[in-house]
Amino acid sequence: MKKKIVLLGLLALPLVLYIYFSMAKHNSLFLPVITKNVSELPQGKTFTDSVVQLKDKITILGFLGNDVVKRKESIFNLDQKINGKYRAFKDFQIVMLMPDGTQESVKQVELSLKSMGDISNWKFVFTSPEAIKRFYASLKVKEQLGDDLGTFNVFIVDKSLNVRGRKGETKNKMDSEYRDGYNTFSAAELHNEMTDDVKIVLREYRLALRKNDTLKGAKREI
Repeated sequence: MKKKIVLLGLLALPLVLYIYFSMAKHNSLFLPVITKNVSELPQGKTFTDSVVQLKDKITILGFLGNDVVKRKESIFNLDQKINGKYRAFKDFQIVMLMPDGTQESVKQVELSLKSMGDISNWKFVFTSPEAIKRFYASLKVKEQLGDDLGTFNVFIVDKSLNVRGRKGETKNKMDSEYRDGYNTFSAAELHNEMTDDVKIVLREYRLALRKNDTLKGAKREI
C-alpha cells in the first residue's frame, strides 16, 4: 500500500507543479540561462571579513559604482521589492561588487537599510576597479558597465554560476522578449518582472530538493 501511495505521489507531482508554476506572469516553468559559467567573484574585502561566493547561492548581483548616493534610491527599491520577499530563503543573497574607497558611503547606506529591516542577505564586496571590469565582462550582458564602475541593472545568478533571464515571446506573443538584467531604478520593473523571475529560480531549486527527498524516501520504502 505504501508503495502505491509513493508511486501515485510521484505521478501526480508533475501536474501539481505545472499548475503551481503556471501562476508566473510570463507562464514559464524555467527561467532561461543567458550566460553559462560566469567567473566566481574576485577576491575582496567585506565589513565582516567573510568570504562571499556565488557558487551554491542564488544571487542578485549589482554594481553601485563610485557614486553610491547616485543609486541610493535603487538600493531601497531592491531591498523593498526583492529582499523583503525572499530574504527568508536560506541560499538567497544580494551581492554588490564595489570599488575600493567606497566603504564609508556604503556604511551610510547600510545604516539606512537596517532601519527598514533585516539586511543579513546583503553583501558588499570591495575590490579593485580592474577586478570589477574583468568580472563584469564574464557576465556577457548587453548593458555596459559605466565609467563610474556602476550600473542601475542587477542580474540573477544561479547556484551553478549562470546568469538567468528571459529570452522568448512575451505573454501576448506580439513581440520578442529578452532580458538579462533588471533596472533597479524602476520599482515597477522589479515588482512586475524581477519578483516573478526570482520566484521561478527559487522554486526550481526547491522542486529539485523536494524531488530528491521524495525519491530517497521511495527507495527506502522499496
